[in-house]
Order: sequence, then structure tokens, then C-alpha cells
Amino acid sequence: MKLQLAKPLCFFDLETTGTNISKDRIVEIAILKLHPDGTHEKMEKRINPEIQIPPEVSEIHGITNEMVVNAPTFKEESHIIYGFLKGCDLAGFNSDRFDIPLLVEELLRAEVSFDFKNVKTVDVQTIFHKMEARTLSAALKFYCEEELKDAHSAQADTKATHDVLLAQLDRYNDLEPNIDFLNKFSTRRKTADFAGFVVFDKSNEMCFGFGKHKGQKVTDILEKEPGYFGWVLNADFPRYTKKVLTEIRLKTMNTKG
Repeated sequence: MKLQLAKPLCFFDLETTGTNISKDRIVEIAILKLHPDGTHEKMEKRINPEIQIPPEVSEIHGITNEMVVNAPTFKEESHIIYGFLKGCDLAGFNSDRFDIPLLVEELLRAEVSFDFKNVKTVDVQTIFHKMEARTLSAALKFYCEEELKDAHSAQADTKATHDVLLAQLDRYNDLEPNIDFLNKFSTRRKTADFAGFVVFDKSNEMCFGFGKHKGQKVTDILEKEPGYFGWVLNADFPRYTKKVLTEIRLKTMNTKG
């Protein structure tokens, strides 16, 4: 079944130095851009993360410190990468919880002015888990009857994610082949900061999604406990989470003023 696209959809995958969104860095990014007319564009870049890749992580994706020592940094490639993604919706495998938050952190670190507010996302892993609950390799085998070669290579994982989504659309009649439906179906919870530390409640109010104030409105906590904002800013939270909370605080202060 062909995807019905109003604008390009970028399937992307990251290989990184680890799984900590606020601390770890990208070492490889692969993007497969699917245009509404069915044509494709590809981008793949190896990145010098400017920090060490732990040996146990290199064993997973096969990228060592020696392999990236002469590669460009993310900041050097950031405008090219964002330019390729700009104006597109995003799709990936576990992308809502990991790839997108980490990409946003790298863009903030590189001081790139970006806007993802109108970007819709499709997390193919969520669709898979709702239907079958397995890994990407198993998904490719299940849906496409193919073995995933070069697993944990960004390019191979990106292509596999693209193939799995199209196969899912063919298999499940209740999946609509448009991004609005797939975005809603594959989103676990609506978040304000990508990483899920600030979430929307049923009334579309922004609430904390973690810690002692989980489920409580951000504006209420910032008013009752202003020191909590300072603690978050100085703690190990993603830059984008801090940016969202800062915007809320400034908006609240301006409203009172």
C-alpha cells in the first residue's frame, strides 16, 4: 500500500555513543527521504562525536573511535543535516523515545535554529509493538520475510524501518496510509519536549512527566516551588526539556507582569 504524503517523510536512524539523551552523541546518521511522488533521496554521514565511544557500544554498531577521528563534527554538518530534514515529517524505529530527542539535543548543542513544532512523527516500533511486539530484525523477518543484514548500521536500519512500515500498511487493513493517522497511532503519549519529561494531560495542559511532581501542572509547580525550576536547569536533563520549561516560566512571568 502506498503512503499518502502531503509532504516528504524522512526515515532516519542514529548510531550513538550510548543511550543517555542529554550526554551521548551521534556517530552516524542515515536518512531516507520519501517524497509524495514516490521518489527517494538518501543521506548518510559518519560523525566525530568529540567524546569516546565505549568499547561495548562499538561492539554493537561496529563504529570505533579510530573510524571517526577524522570525520566532521555534528556542528560542522548540522546545517546540512537540518536542511535535509526541514519541512519533512519524521519516521523511525523507537524514534519518538530516543532518536528524535537525541537529534534535538545535538541541534541545540550546535546552536541551530530549528522548528519541529509542526512536524508529525511515526514510530514504526510502536506500531509493531501494538501489533506484534518484537525487535526490528524480527519485524523485518515477520513482515518482509527478509533477514536484517548489517544490523545496527544506520543505513541498514533506516531501510529496514522504511520496508517494515510499508509492509505494515499492506498487512493491517485498519492502518490508514497517511501521516496524520500513523502519527496518532504510533504516539505513546503527547509530549512537549520530545524526551517525555514534560507531557500534556487530557486537558492539553503541560505537566511534569517525572519525579515527585509527576502529573502536576508545570505552571502550578513553578509558582508554588520556584526553586524546582533552578534544580532542573542545573540537573542532568536534556537541553530541549530545559528550553521548554524556560519558555513556560517566561510566559508565566510576562502574563503576571
